[in-house]
Amino acid sequence: MTEHHRFLLRLLLDETTQLEGWIARVSERIAAALPASMAEALPRLAEVPGIGERAAENILSEIGTNMDQFPTKAHLSSWVGMSPGNHESAGKRKSGRTTKGNHWLRATLVQVAWAASPTQETYLAAQYRRLAGRRGTKRALVAVAHSILVIVYYLLKRPGTAFQELGPLYLEQLGEKQLTRQLVKRLERLGHKVTLEKQDVAKPEPAAAARSP
Repeated sequence: MTEHHRFLLRLLLDETTQLEGWIARVSERIAAALPASMAEALPRLAEVPGIGERAAENILSEIGTNMDQFPTKAHLSSWVGMSPGNHESAGKRKSGRTTKGNHWLRATLVQVAWAASPTQETYLAAQYRRLAGRRGTKRALVAVAHSILVIVYYLLKRPGTAFQELGPLYLEQLGEKQLTRQLVKRLERLGHKVTLEKQDVAKPEPAAAARSP
């Protein structure tokens, strides 16, 4: 490394230090300008996997905290542009494109979804892995971003509530419950009276290890 290289590195270090100082000043300015309602909601949103402090600030600056302006989560999704296309024919979707909307917030939510995808023991990461194999990375990220938006909607709709992690097995458990309800309804339509009783399923014992001669 020559003296010229060291000179360039000092310039880069000075630039990094200056940018970090600006970021700190802007962060202080944002914290001072935040209304009380946003300051209260900020740490609750930051508990959601993938949402950091900056992302939470971006989300709140775009949609605010008053969810009365969005009667349902579907209205918010449509406004953001996270609702999938509704063009269907004979039960088959013709287009899966998202609608136009707030592209700034949509980009933030997709980045948050990308940050949440590798997290451990979370519902959002399990949802991403489940969809990415069938629908591809991009569509999986959009779906996870939509889920995050719905979580944000309910956290803001119910002030004071905290984020509750559903866990990676939630989708499997939900699918089991839905299948059970469907089968019960089919039997009832056939005239049967169904009574469910939970049965403990015995786990198979591990096979004995083969002995070497």
